[in-house]
Amino acid sequence: MPAASGPGQPGPVLGPGHGGASIADVAERVTPSIVSVSSTTGEAGGESAGRGHGQGLGSGVVIQPGVIVTNNHVIEGADEIKVISYDGREFVAELVGTDPKSDLAVLRIQGDASALRPVAIGDSGRLRLGDIVLAIGNPFGVGHTVTMGIVSAKGRADVGIIDYEDFIQTDAAINPGNSGGALVDMEGKLIGINTAILSRSGGYQGIGFAIPTNMARPIIDSLLRYGKVVRGWLGVSIQDVDPDLARTLGLPRPMGVLISDVGPNTPAAKAGLRRGDVVLTINGQEVDSARQLRNLVATAGASSTVTMEILRRGARESVQVALGQLPESDAGPAWGAGGAAIVEGLMVEPITPANRSRYSIAARVTQGAVVIGVESGSPARAAGVEPGDVVIEINRTPVLDVATFTQLWSRASGRTAVALHRSGKTIRVIVNK
Repeated sequence: MPAASGPGQPGPVLGPGHGGASIADVAERVTPSIVSVSSTTGEAGGESAGRGHGQGLGSGVVIQPGVIVTNNHVIEGADEIKVISYDGREFVAELVGTDPKSDLAVLRIQGDASALRPVAIGDSGRLRLGDIVLAIGNPFGVGHTVTMGIVSAKGRADVGIIDYEDFIQTDAAINPGNSGGALVDMEGKLIGINTAILSRSGGYQGIGFAIPTNMARPIIDSLLRYGKVVRGWLGVSIQDVDPDLARTLGLPRPMGVLISDVGPNTPAAKAGLRRGDVVLTINGQEVDSARQLRNLVATAGASSTVTMEILRRGARESVQVALGQLPESDAGPAWGAGGAAIVEGLMVEPITPANRSRYSIAARVTQGAVVIGVESGSPARAAGVEPGDVVIEINRTPVLDVATFTQLWSRASGRTAVALHRSGKTIRVIVNK
């Protein structure tokens, strides 16, 4: 007999596989686990910037007694954080740790929070396109709100919102204030943290993004344990395998991720990985993009050992790799998990045939360093540097290759003149380092 959504009124019942639970039942069970998060800063900012000086407003999810996960951008720079429960109780929260690269933050309630009900955490890897989901949060500060939609897409990356992206896309209505709230399945389990929308108006236009729980859980665990995220590091330069590259490598179709270079004395080098190897799986999970490989390595964590299936000269091999710890981007040049050199917010690679094709780099450009990533909030991002740009000069000194770029960029300070090749033209920007 279906559960009722009100006295004597049967609610909408889901199909097979959902145990006959109604949408109202799921919402009623999960809503008490969702809170509003209010932050006060010395400067205007936060989720509701522009609506009140120094006030930020978003949402959060109770994942353990007294422990709440939200988005970093909801509480970034906050001097005071308050949490308001579904039934109107107010708590002061302390910041346990944040991870701007994934836009996650963990808070802990000060005082007795035993009445706050933790949500059940689900397996986002089981999601299928078309699955019904609910988004629960506090849009525009109007109060707890439940919206319904479906899983529109999975594995959305290269959106350009944060450094580590593997979003669930949904058409459940998400608006400013929903950030940090819950995306739940029809078993009432948390499968995502609502984070961003794609919109030209600033409001809901049918495309919302949530961080999947399978990506969020190890980050949350690391923040609770260490107060920071300790990511895994492989130490290789990698690239996607497109049809042309697949033919060159003798592959039947585009598959896996190509290792285009291996840094010296890195975990990859110590494990015997070589330039030209194609990574097919990590711990049994197939990989088909450089960003996915980067995320899997980072999520596995430092000091963990992963099993990689690779294709080397047409033969499949299994390799055990003891991962290292991803160097901080501001600690100087390093061979990063996503490839190439990472220096003060910029990730660059050499001008390779693959990069030339991927970014339409003119044949006349034979020197420089190709930008493949720009850290959110960095001076380079503020100056308008974009992935695909080729850095050809820094302060009027030619950039010959990645090594030259690393030296010049690390030494530069203050107003730094940078010449870029972009779409067949040379442009100049000033980066305030």
